[in-house]
Amino acid sequence: MTNIIFFGPPGAGKGTQAKIISEYLKVPHLSTGDILRKKLLDKDNLANELKKIMSSGNLVSDDILNSIVSSRLKKDASTGFILDGYPRTLKQSEFLNNFLNEISISINYIFNIKINFTILKDRIIKRSSEESREDDNINVIETRYNEYLNSTEKVSNFYRDNYSNTYYEIDGSLQIDEITDKIKKILKKS
Repeated sequence: MTNIIFFGPPGAGKGTQAKIISEYLKVPHLSTGDILRKKLLDKDNLANELKKIMSSGNLVSDDILNSIVSSRLKKDASTGFILDGYPRTLKQSEFLNNFLNEISISINYIFNIKINFTILKDRIIKRSSEESREDDNINVIETRYNEYLNSTEKVSNFYRDNYSNTYYEIDGSLQIDEITDKIKKILKKS
């Protein structure tokens, strides 16, 4: 059973790598972004609230994400999992660590995909035109990147400082297959 967290700013390639590694290891990929985008298709109050939050580039509340993630992890606990887009805040990481302790599970690998903002911006603009994602415009990109710097990067640094034996930094400016190869080499080593 392998449990992984992917960190990195929006557009760094976390989702792409998480999907590839999920298929490679045969473990579920839990992308909070995908779950939230599916929820937007519902016609209820929460979907309307999420649409406002996400279209402005702001992050969804800790309580909503904690609830989504914990219910999924209960289901996937026996097979392993890959978290992509969670935890994004120190409060979420505290919730996750406590939750995993309660169900006697630990994180085996933490991958932080580091990338320069200029490369990131070009990548997201390209993704926007290919995937027609409303949340990929320049204002939203800058808001999400600043949110990342102000909260998620602190979470990644917390894991780097406290879980250094399972924490790996990956150069996000490399090609997709080069990043995948680096991750697979790390997975094969242990």
